[in-house]
Amino acid sequence: MKSIVLCFAFLYFAVPIHAQSVDEIINNYYSAIGGSNWDKVNSITMKANVEQGGMKIPVEVVSMRDGRTYTQITVMGNTMTMQAFDGNTSWTTNFMSMEAEKSTSDDSENARRAKNEFPNAVLNYKNLGYTPSLLGTETIDGTACFKIKLEKKTMLVEGKESPNVEFIYIDKENNVPIMVEAEIQTGEMKGI
Repeated sequence: MKSIVLCFAFLYFAVPIHAQSVDEIINNYYSAIGGSNWDKVNSITMKANVEQGGMKIPVEVVSMRDGRTYTQITVMGNTMTMQAFDGNTSWTTNFMSMEAEKSTSDDSENARRAKNEFPNAVLNYKNLGYTPSLLGTETIDGTACFKIKLEKKTMLVEGKESPNVEFIYIDKENNVPIMVEAEIQTGEMKGI
C-alpha cells in the first residue's frame, strides 16, 4: 500500500512533461529558419541538376512573393521555360513548336489558389485558412520527426474539387522539414 501511495505522490509532484502543439512546432520551425527575416524576402531561386539518359539537365525554379513562378531547364545549351505563372494564368512550353501555351484552366486556377503560400504553405497556414494537425512522430532515414498533416484549399482535378493535403516531416532536434509528401493528382504519375 505504501508503494502505491508513494507512486501516486511521485506522479503528482513530478514535473509535467510538456507535449508540443502543432503551433509550437511550426513556430519553432519559423524561428529556426530566420523568423521575421522572411518578411524581407521577395523571391526564392532554387537550382538543381537532373540526370536523365546520361545527360545532366540544369533546372531553375523561381517563386516570388506575389505568386509569380517559373521553372526553366537547359538542354544542349537551349534554355526553355517549362512552366510559368504570371499571377493569373499558367503557361507551359509546347515542345513541338517551342511556343508558350496557356495551361488548362484547372492548372491556372490551382496556381491562383496557391499563389499566397510564399515562402511555403505551412508557415502561412493561418493567413491562408489551412488546417495543420500533428499526427505524431516518425523516423525518416534515422531522424526523429514530427509528422504534420496540412489540409490546404481543395484543388481542381479534371474540373472537380479534390482534397489537397501535404504531410510535412519536421526534424525534432533541428526544427526544420526534412521531407514533404503530397499525392500527384494528374498526369502520368497520378496517385504517386
